[in-house]
Amino acid sequence: MIDPVLDADWWKGAVLYQVYPRSFADSNGDGIGDLAGITDHLDHIASLGVDGIWLSPFFTSPMKDFGYDVADYCGVDPIFGTLDDFDRLIARAHALGLRVVIDQVYSHTSDEHPWFIESRQSRSAPRADWYVWADAKPDGSPPSNWQSVFGGPAWTWDARRGQYYMHNFLASQPQLNVRNPEVQAALLDAARFWLDRGVDGFRLDAINFAIHDPSLRDNPPMPPGVGKRTRPFDFQDKIYNQSHPDILAFLSRIRAVTDSYGDRFTVAEVGGEHADREMQLFTAGDDRLHSAYGFLYLYAPRLLTDLVRQGEGMWPDRQGEGWPSWTFSNHDAPRAVSRWAEGRDPRALAEMMMLLLMTLRGNAFVYQGEELGLPQAHVPFERLQDPEAIANWPQTLGRDGARTPMPWHADQPNAGFSAVEPWLPVDPRHLPLAVDAQEADAASMLHAARRLIRLRQDHPALRTGSMTLLDTTDPLLAFVRDVPGERLMAVFNLGHEATAWAQPDGWRVIEAVNLDGPVAGELPPLAGLLLTATS
Repeated sequence: MIDPVLDADWWKGAVLYQVYPRSFADSNGDGIGDLAGITDHLDHIASLGVDGIWLSPFFTSPMKDFGYDVADYCGVDPIFGTLDDFDRLIARAHALGLRVVIDQVYSHTSDEHPWFIESRQSRSAPRADWYVWADAKPDGSPPSNWQSVFGGPAWTWDARRGQYYMHNFLASQPQLNVRNPEVQAALLDAARFWLDRGVDGFRLDAINFAIHDPSLRDNPPMPPGVGKRTRPFDFQDKIYNQSHPDILAFLSRIRAVTDSYGDRFTVAEVGGEHADREMQLFTAGDDRLHSAYGFLYLYAPRLLTDLVRQGEGMWPDRQGEGWPSWTFSNHDAPRAVSRWAEGRDPRALAEMMMLLLMTLRGNAFVYQGEELGLPQAHVPFERLQDPEAIANWPQTLGRDGARTPMPWHADQPNAGFSAVEPWLPVDPRHLPLAVDAQEADAASMLHAARRLIRLRQDHPALRTGSMTLLDTTDPLLAFVRDVPGERLMAVFNLGHEATAWAQPDGWRVIEAVNLDGPVAGELPPLAGLLLTATS
């Protein structure tokens, strides 16, 4: 049972398990996961030793972007259940000692939200200024050159108002005018609604899109050679349609609300080419967010020593700096075990990745199925659901393949996820990796994941300690984690071949993965070690 008085800083160094509700567990046989299904399986999550869960959206929505197009910030969509189901989930999670962090989507709503329906009626409607509207240029073209993430201009013409409205994502996701104090107040009221129901914090989706340049200046082109370009969005340096400095004052208002409830946690999702700078700004001092994470690992095609160095360089542990969060996989990116395997044993890679994630400085997000070592699922084109994947096929296939149903039972239809055909197909490769099959195998990835996650609870240096990278080059990675009274060293061979490494004097191995015996001058590929200082 959670005691908020004794555990006010529970979030620092925490491990949170991300649940994608549509794909976790279906309790009512409609092929879509729901809140009751999550509640029924919270024991599994608690058994991992994590500190809490992060729930992706379950709010009322037409589901054109699967819940990230919110039509009612204070409602549960019927496909997921009811508010009573949510209350039961909170109560059960807290009884198991699990915190519950939920998504909040403050940059946009669904075009079916009552606010937008009213806003688009006329320029004099009570909520006329709750969304971003702008006149056409003299030739009728959009107000700026801004492009949407999902392809095409970030502007759609609306004949009722005789204006364009802005949308950074789908045309059915109109951009809120978050600069408007009335909009901010409404969003903060929604936050209080969920805080009053017992949630322990918020993950703020795409928060760097919340406020734009009011003069609607054109974005400049991205310099040649920067980034992969599969969409018009990728060709621009997004300096005017997102990341405006006025976002910071709004974040302070969010923090003031959450702080008024005590031990609550706030973390920002920050994507884009300027994520390093924005994560620092969004978490600086004591009046903004607690933490932030970007897409450094989520979109990386390879796991390299320099990638970890880059990540640690984002958070140099300066005075007044926020606290990092890290994730290797989530619902928006291909699973890391497939991205980084490069022909190697995926099980060995999954175990090494889990040890690495648990030893990095910062919070750790574990995506559902990572504890099983699930590879990216194959979803044929005719079964794709993700609008981005469909629009950009075959270049961006990551989201559906990372969102397929959780496999609970190897020998049941649909892997025990649902009694009927689920909304996305179960990949046959996931069946032997189902929870029940791995529970029965003491040498499984599931049992290894529990052991490795437990390291965070057992070692204060891993939870809140400093991190010092040692002087190594690919494929060897080594760093030291320190708190008063404990000093640990983590060492990894990220490569395909054995690499030279000798265990230094004064250190004792306390955890090892992908090693058959003592280190004898070299580490095999995908080996990982955690050592404690003995002197």
